[in-house]
Order: sequence, then C-alpha cells, then structure tokens
Amino acid sequence: MKSKRNLTRFTYENTAFQGWRLCLSRGGVTFTKYFSDKHYGGGRKALEAAEDTLENLKSLLEGSKKVNGRLSNITVKKAEKLLGTP
Repeated sequence: MKSKRNLTRFTYENTAFQGWRLCLSRGGVTFTKYFSDKHYGGGRKALEAAEDTLENLKSLLEGSKKVNGRLSNITVKKAEKLLGTP
C-alpha cells in the first residue's frame, strides 16, 4: 500500500505503530490523526477509516468561515471533535 495525498503509511518493523497518518493543513491549522492497523483490524480497514475521516474533514473545512485568513475557533473545535482529539 502506498501513501496518498494527506495520508502517509507507517510500516516500521522496529516500532510499535503500524498504520496510516492523516495530516491536513488549512487556514493556519494542522490536523493530524493516526489510524492503527491493530485498532482497525488491518491495513486496508485502517486506510478506509482514514479516507472516510479525511473526506468528512475536507467537507467540513470547505464551507467554513475564516477570520483574518484563519479558521474560526468554532470550526477548529468541530474538526477536532470529528478527529476525536481534545
């Protein structure tokens, strides 16, 4: 499996993590989330979950308001909730 735009594959033999990293920057904010193969039941399922989350995140950020060229705090909080980050 190869990395895709905004999705990077991590498969290091000597680390505990193997899976996908979603990373997207918009309006001065970078959003990141990891999708572990172990948690999602394999590489393909982790990729599917990452792609779904990326699609949802992009649609949320597409129509969002910007304040002085940056994302509003409300939009950032919605995105973080979507990603499951505090």
